[in-house]
Amino acid sequence: MIEEVPIQTDPLDVTEYAFVFFPVGLNLRGRKCVVVGDDREAIEKDEALREVGANVLWVKDPAALRDSDVSDAFFVISTPQDAALSARLRRLADEHRFLLCAIDQPRFGFVAMQAVVKAGPVRIAISTGGISPRVGRRLREALQRTLDDTFVRFIDCLHAQRERNRRRLTTSQERRSAMIDAAEGFELEAAVRYPQWYQDELAALRPEVERA
Repeated sequence: MIEEVPIQTDPLDVTEYAFVFFPVGLNLRGRKCVVVGDDREAIEKDEALREVGANVLWVKDPAALRDSDVSDAFFVISTPQDAALSARLRRLADEHRFLLCAIDQPRFGFVAMQAVVKAGPVRIAISTGGISPRVGRRLREALQRTLDDTFVRFIDCLHAQRERNRRRLTTSQERRSAMIDAAEGFELEAAVRYPQWYQDELAALRPEVERA
């Protein structure tokens, strides 16, 4: 039986978790980024970095990595599950002040990768704080299915209205009000299903929760 976890109503107590990351977006256009590794994860990260305009160096063989490869980097992503490599990169990151993400080894890095939903210009980043990447993946897949081509067309239409409003409306308040009105009626409904073991745990805990 799992331990009862109370509903969180106060600010997060970071001492409850080993690693808590602050969500943020990075402008990497023209900046040097290094990807270390030769697995599927490395391929995806190389493609994602290039997509946003980063200047990417991909070191496929970790044994061939030189200190000079990362000394002038802005962001480094390492995918091998190699503690010695990750510890070396952490020492170099501390020395040369670059951002480091060691995939699935948060104790070495400063950055935790997030699952990203893409729908036209819309980006939604999802993170479970490294606790359950599979849950993050399920959230991403569900949102990706929901934000389909119809949603992308809706965003495109809003963009067209925004451009028209810039030409025909004179004040920023008028333009803002017009865009608020245009988005009125948009809603997103969500449903969550839990595994049976968790439903059983909730059922076992419910009498105690009700008495409290």
